[in-house]
This record gives sequence, C-alpha cells and structure tokens, in this order.
Amino acid sequence: MSDLKPAVSSPRTNSRISTSFLLQHGEGLAAMVCGILTMIAWFFDHFNYSEVSPYIYLCAYIVGGFVKAKEGLYTLLKERELDVNLLMLLAAMGAAGIGYWLEGAILIFIFSLSGVLESYTMARSYKDIASLMDLKPETATMLKDGKECVVKIEQLQVGDLMVVKPGERIPSDGKIIEGRSSVNQASITGESIPVEKGLNDEVYAGTLNENGALIVEVTCRSESTLFSKIIQLVQEAQSEKPVSQTFMENFERIYAKVIIGVTLVLILVPSYFLSWSFEDSLYRAMVFLVVASPCALVASIMPVVLSSISNAARHGILFKGGAHLENLSEVKVVAVDKTGTLTYGRPKVTDVFTFQQMSQEDLFYAVGSIESLSEHPLSKAVVEKAKELQLSLDRPKEIEAVTGFGIQALFSGEYWKIGKSGFMEPSVVTAEGKELASRLESEGKTVVFIQNTKGLAGIMGIQDIIRPDALAAVKQLQKQGIKVIMLTGDREGTAQVIAEQSGVDDFYAELLPEQKVEMVRKLKEKYGKVAMLGDGVNDAPALATATVGIAMGTTGSDVALETADLVLMNDDLEKIPSAIRLGKRAKSVIKQNIVFSLSVILLLIISNFAYELALPLGVIGHEGSTILVILNGLRLLKM
Repeated sequence: MSDLKPAVSSPRTNSRISTSFLLQHGEGLAAMVCGILTMIAWFFDHFNYSEVSPYIYLCAYIVGGFVKAKEGLYTLLKERELDVNLLMLLAAMGAAGIGYWLEGAILIFIFSLSGVLESYTMARSYKDIASLMDLKPETATMLKDGKECVVKIEQLQVGDLMVVKPGERIPSDGKIIEGRSSVNQASITGESIPVEKGLNDEVYAGTLNENGALIVEVTCRSESTLFSKIIQLVQEAQSEKPVSQTFMENFERIYAKVIIGVTLVLILVPSYFLSWSFEDSLYRAMVFLVVASPCALVASIMPVVLSSISNAARHGILFKGGAHLENLSEVKVVAVDKTGTLTYGRPKVTDVFTFQQMSQEDLFYAVGSIESLSEHPLSKAVVEKAKELQLSLDRPKEIEAVTGFGIQALFSGEYWKIGKSGFMEPSVVTAEGKELASRLESEGKTVVFIQNTKGLAGIMGIQDIIRPDALAAVKQLQKQGIKVIMLTGDREGTAQVIAEQSGVDDFYAELLPEQKVEMVRKLKEKYGKVAMLGDGVNDAPALATATVGIAMGTTGSDVALETADLVLMNDDLEKIPSAIRLGKRAKSVIKQNIVFSLSVILLLIISNFAYELALPLGVIGHEGSTILVILNGLRLLKM
C-alpha cells in the first residue's frame, strides 16, 4: 500500500497563490472593475437613480485610478515632477467637479486599460543570468609544491599553476605549460569545432577541456577573465536607457506642467480681467483640461505597438518591448554571427573521395564504426552520415585517440587511421591526396584522411553548412537597402568562404566577444542603428550592445535569449526582413496617429475659446479621436 497522500493546499499556500495572482493581474482586475462600475453607474443615471450614481462613479474613480494616482504622486513627491498620470486624473476629477461624472470615469477607464496593456506587453523581464554563471567554474585544482589541492577560483593568483583534467571547464584564463588537448571554445569564440591547444597556447575560463590533461599557468585573476567580462558587458549594455524612452519621459512632464499651468491661469485670470464669472472660468478651464488631456496621444502608440507585437508573435517573431519595434524599422546594418546562425552550427560531411575501388558504403561502415565511440564533432558528423546511409555499425578493437591528430583502431582485421595528413604514414599521402586536400581547404572545409592496411582509403571534407533561409534573408535585407555583415570567432579562411557563399556585404573573423562588441559599436558610429543576430553565449554582449539584439529561439543559448530584444521562435531568418517591414509600417502609423491626435487636441482647444465648446462635445471629440487612432493601430493585426 502506498504511503502517498493527495496533496492538500494549506490556507497559507492559498494565501500566497492569491497574493501572487493579485500582484500579476491586480492592475487588469482594477481596470475591469472600473469599467463595470462605470456601466452600472450609467444605468442608474439612465433609469433616474442619479442620487446613487455619483457614489458608484466615485468607486470607479478610486478603483481604476489608484495605480496611476500612486505613480503620479510618487513622481510628484519623490522626483518633484508632474507626469501624464497625474494630469489624466486631474482631468477626470475636473470633469466630476462640474458634474460630468461619466466623462471622467471613461477617461480613467481608458487610461487605466492602456496601463494594463502596457504592463503586460511592454514589460522587459530580464532574469538573472544564471545560465551564463553556470558555465563559470567555482573551484580549481591548483598545483603547488608538486601536490594538487582544490581551491576557490577567487583564490587563484597570477602565476599559479592549475591542473585541468579531461571533461573539466578551465577555471581561469591562462597559458598551457604542459600537455595537449582539444578545447571547446564555443562559449567564448563561437567556433563550432574544438581547437587543438598545446604548449604556450592561451586558454579561457569557462571553456571545456575535452580529452587531454593540461597544466595551465594563471595569467589573470577570476574577476578579470574574458568570461567575467562577458557577464559585465551584458549587464552594462542592458542597463542603458534608450534615447526614445528618455525623450518621452521628459515630454510627458513638460506637457503636464504646461497643461496644469494653463488650466490654473484659465481658472483665475478671466474672472478678474475678462469679466467672466468664476463659474464660467472654472467651466472653460475644465473643458480645456479634458480636451487637452493626452488620451488620443497615448493611444497613438500603444494600439499600434500591441497590434504589431501580436501580429509578429503569430508569425514566429517575439518582441520583448515596443521600443525595439521602432528601433528595428530604422536599422541600417544587420550584423550576423556565423556559427549556429548563418550556418547550422553542426559540421556535416560534404565531400567523400574513395580509393582502392572502395564504395562509399564500405568506407562509412568502417570509419563510422571507429568514430562511433568518439564525442568529437567531426566524429559525430561521420557517424551521422553513416546513419543516413542506413549502415549498421560495429565496435572496433584497440581504439586509441591521439590528441591533436586523430584516431586509430583495429577493425575487420585491418589497422585504420583517421585524422590529419600528418597522422598518416608519409607514403600514404599521395600527390593526388594532397591536391584534393588543398582544394577542400581552399573551400573552408576540414580535411580528414583515412588510411587502412593497404594505404589511402579515402578523403573527406567536413564543413558547417549554410542555412537555406539565411541565403534568402540576406538577399531580402539587401533589397531593403540594409547591409549584412558577418561577425565570427572562426578562422579567416573559413569565414571568407562562408561570406562568399552567403552573399553578405562584408565580414570580420577571429573575433572574441569583446571584439564583437567593439565592432558593433563601430558599425553604429558609421551607419546608425544596428541589429545583431546571434545564438550563443559569446554573442550575448554584442546582442546587448546592438540597437536591437536578435536571438535564435530554438537553438539559441539561454543567455542569448534573455539578452536579446527580439527572438526568432522558429529560427527562421527570413522573418527578420518581415519584422523590419512591420516595424516600418508601425512607425508610419504612429506618425499618422500622433499628427491626427495633436491636430484634434489643438482644434478642440481653439473651439473651447472661440466657440465656447460644451464639455460633452469636448469629451465626444476627445474620445472619438482616441477611438479612431486605436482603430488605425489595429490595422496592423494583419501583416
């Protein structure tokens, strides 16, 4: 009989759930209740229970305006500034003060609803970059006086020696003084294939030592390592406030001050200098405060942004904020990482040459069987090709991996060697083999020689393959007048081949993460706004530095996804040109709405003084313009 019992939530648990729900959805519930109370109060008015309706309207004001009042008062008391939140509430209170409760309630409801939509859609939720920190080792094996001892990486000093065993992450930046190994540097440089490291070669913290023991001399303290700089660059770039956001905040405060100032003048001055009664002055001032309130101006942007973001999401494009939509429309350059972005990030066998009248199936049966016990990316590419040929692989005997050169084993009674040309017997590498290898290398491919007891059995070319959608995306971007520039940590030769095949306008190779950041900054200085497309941890600082960071949603690292402003949920690069077109349409509609809303506000203000505009007509004109700009924005729900 099982001891398990049904889980029963305690009152304390239910309380925590309720509190969490209210924190996440409280503003939305308040707006909904405000709208319901406004409708109820209107019904009471309509059926001649007007003595009750003001109390219900008052409840609607309190419920719907509480959050905005809190924000407005905070800005007023803490920053000693007026903002649109306070202005809108004063407009509603002014309408109520002269008996127009319904108009004031509608103003509060619309404004609180826009705040809800902004909170849900625009909020940026940058999590702690824990996934990046997970790659950072916490301890190191230090070699001191011939003995090994485990210490925290913070205790390492420049000049200390550390032992890095196969399968361990390198604890700190340093220089190899003993040993050889393949080091997976994907977290730093983005290289798809591990790099062979030997005496005096540099290694970086956070990179993975694959198959050989190393003794490394520490060259910098833990807080100064390249990996730590990646974390710092991401944090610094994320903390920068967009220029458009600063401009809008300043504009709101100036606008609010001007409107409040003019309203006070209208209340006080005409009754003394124009022979208006105080009641007339108050009425005109309240009409002014209502018609000058920026509901339509606010609605000029939000519906457009919301519609565009919703549209993009349906098509596999996830924006993390509305500002990125506008920024994307103004992008002049798209910087693109190579590995895992322009290319699949997985090496594939592209060329096979057989000798000794051996068929490809026979060659892959032998080579695939031998390589099946290796975790090296090149070995995986060979095994994958063997599986594509539906071959049943066997186990080799006497297998031995020779670091930096290749692998050798006994298979089917023959002795096989697979690896670099220098790993083969000198007589095996014929003139024909050298010519084939030279051609493959000129195409940016990694060359693998295969030798058996009889001599040269085959030569393979292995390369990371360009995505078909990447070729189409590059062409579409260039048609839009946008330059495409490749930034990669890979070798110059490989980068040049990929650049030529993909058709990008330019490329920069052998870049470390901080050099990618510097390149993005230079591109911004030269061209203006720059988008950066990447998928790896090493791309995160550049993604954060770019005007718009774009991450691959399926294959992208957690850090890249958290850092980016825009995520391609299906890794479809052709969505980038579509997103830019959508951003340009959104920007155009926003301009239309702003011009229209400002024109209506100006017209209503003139009518208020020139033709003594009645408050109900002012509210109709004001709310009518709001509805029109919202409807105009909703057009962007369709691509």
